[in-house]
Amino acid sequence: MDDFSIWHGLVLLIIFLPPIIGVAVVGIQRKVLIKHRASGLIKYGYFGWSWTYYFFGWFVPIFRGEIGIGMLHLLISLFTFGLFQVIMSFLYNKQYMTRMLVNGWELADNDDVNNLARVTLNIAVR
Repeated sequence: MDDFSIWHGLVLLIIFLPPIIGVAVVGIQRKVLIKHRASGLIKYGYFGWSWTYYFFGWFVPIFRGEIGIGMLHLLISLFTFGLFQVIMSFLYNKQYMTRMLVNGWELADNDDVNNLARVTLNIAVR
């Protein structure tokens, strides 16, 4: 093998190792319907390893309506030269869903998806 092939292999390993570890540890990203108790609005929440955050970083919170959090993530990502983006891909979906559930949203999908979300997010059943 020449040096060019070795470097390509290392670059690919660095790019694809976090997704492999993330899916193995946290699970693949999945959608779950959530419903706001007071207003009845319905939208999707997500749980598992966030491939969207891994590739798009601080844009994800902004597109989900969390502009302040997105700007904070941008600043931290710049300060850490992007390492924060890799770390947050493991944490963001759980943090997002925690904020949603604390602010009046509840799981509203079918029982199988709700149960999988509860297990992944470590939500105790009442």
